[in-house]
Amino acid sequence: MTPLVTLAVLAAAVTHASWNAIAHHIKDQLLSFTLISGGGTLIGLALLPFVPLPAAEAWPYLLVSAALHIGYMALLMRSFTLGDFGQMYPIARGTAPLVVTALAALFLHEVPDGRQLLGVAVACAGLTGLALWGVRGGDGGPRWPALLAAGATGLSIALYTVVDGVGVRASGTPLGYIAWLMILEGLAIPAYALWTRRTALLPQLRPYAARGLLGAVLSVAAYGLALWAQTKAPLAPVAALRESSIIVGAALGTLLFKERFGAARLAAATVMAVGIGLMLTAG
Repeated sequence: MTPLVTLAVLAAAVTHASWNAIAHHIKDQLLSFTLISGGGTLIGLALLPFVPLPAAEAWPYLLVSAALHIGYMALLMRSFTLGDFGQMYPIARGTAPLVVTALAALFLHEVPDGRQLLGVAVACAGLTGLALWGVRGGDGGPRWPALLAAGATGLSIALYTVVDGVGVRASGTPLGYIAWLMILEGLAIPAYALWTRRTALLPQLRPYAARGLLGAVLSVAAYGLALWAQTKAPLAPVAALRESSIIVGAALGTLLFKERFGAARLAAATVMAVGIGLMLTAG
């Protein structure tokens, strides 16, 4: 990866953790994701006059990705409802590069070398530690619904990462691809919110509008940078470096939400970061 691509992915990691923190901070998750998804759609529409139309070969990937992103948003809302931000975010994001590595090797023939495989194993160890010791209920045992929601979120991230990695390369225009992706994926949650909340929706949204729209801007920037990077480098190292956002997420959980970091979570997050570093330096 070139320094410019590395810088872009690191910027994507910081902006991604930041918009997730904003989403978690708005306690009514449906309102939070209505603003972020709806704001993303507005940004996509604003970009349309200035970007080329993606090539025809990219549209099947765009449609599949939009469906996967809608599922991801629903799972992420569930994860943030069930658990702490500093716990759910690392599990969800830490799962993704492991699955992306396998899928990229299987479908795109981007086969990892020995160091990358070692990185996968080390990151898996950190993820397991975080799952076993980082998410506990009142009885001291793991909160399995929260773990399952975060793990499913990570799987959805991996799936749309691979789909978008192929789609954006076929599109010929990363900006056009992200604009249409934001439009296609961003309507579902606002439509559901309008159907369930009806006339109460607008007054409920108003107090959170500024934060939610800021989250939308950060969300589009984060994924736009990641998509551009996927046109310049193999998927696995891009996914691995992007998930350095788990460190940012853990720090934000402590600073903004007063969540206890704890020695076990620190150790597990550190092991995951080492594994991601090994994947990044492979090749």
